[in-house]
Amino acid sequence: MRRATGARVHAEGVTLTTREGPVYTGVDFTARPGTLTVFQADSGGGRSSLLLTLTGRMRPSSGRLHVDGYSLPKQARKVRRISALGLMDEVNALDDRLRVKEHLSEGMLLRLRPGVRTLTDQAMEAVGLADLDRTTLVKELTMLERRRLGVALALLAEPRLLAVDNVDGGLSAEHQADMWRTLKDLAKEGLTVIATCADDEEFDSVAGPDTQGPIPIRQGEPAAGTGSPEEDDARGAVHIGELFGGEHREDEEDHRGQA
Repeated sequence: MRRATGARVHAEGVTLTTREGPVYTGVDFTARPGTLTVFQADSGGGRSSLLLTLTGRMRPSSGRLHVDGYSLPKQARKVRRISALGLMDEVNALDDRLRVKEHLSEGMLLRLRPGVRTLTDQAMEAVGLADLDRTTLVKELTMLERRRLGVALALLAEPRLLAVDNVDGGLSAEHQADMWRTLKDLAKEGLTVIATCADDEEFDSVAGPDTQGPIPIRQGEPAAGTGSPEEDDARGAVHIGELFGGEHREDEEDHRGQA
């Protein structure tokens, strides 16, 4: 499994607003390959939206954001190709009716390119599930096993940027510490890992030179002029097509580049 080189992520004043108000504002940070970066906010504090933005799956209202040299949201499709999401409610939830092995098989099909036969074994071992009976129904898994499986499924894409939402959700303090250690180990192997949480207490167990955070997610009023005039005008009016769009524009640019 290729995890040798992560992707550099650099954000300046990244902000997302809707008609209902700010989702997150003024996000500034740089994440290097081989590091774990953590953002903290309570439920409803913009955690999932921020991770979707950083992985090219949601369009920000303003600010400057680059992942591995690709500019977002302009080159979102390219960023999606090198990034992957752990479990995220209403985005890629596990199906309780399936068995673990069925989810893994589905994950291999979603790669859309060939993968070595041992890839699923490597992914499961990397998240501490090497000994899990893969005939187990998802509904029978513990919360820790579910979160680990979500990360394993993300690793099947062999991403350079791994985003893991709500690391602490539903876990005891001991299991939170276990998850943080798993993410720290993945970062040590070269991945860029960005995660979110509400309870950051157990994150201290892995804090060190190759970690940063927890960085609070702010939802205050965005400062004027943080982006281009077009970006500033977009505040307060974010549409679904803008959040997950970008494909058509990129296709046009790719076509022009080939002409």
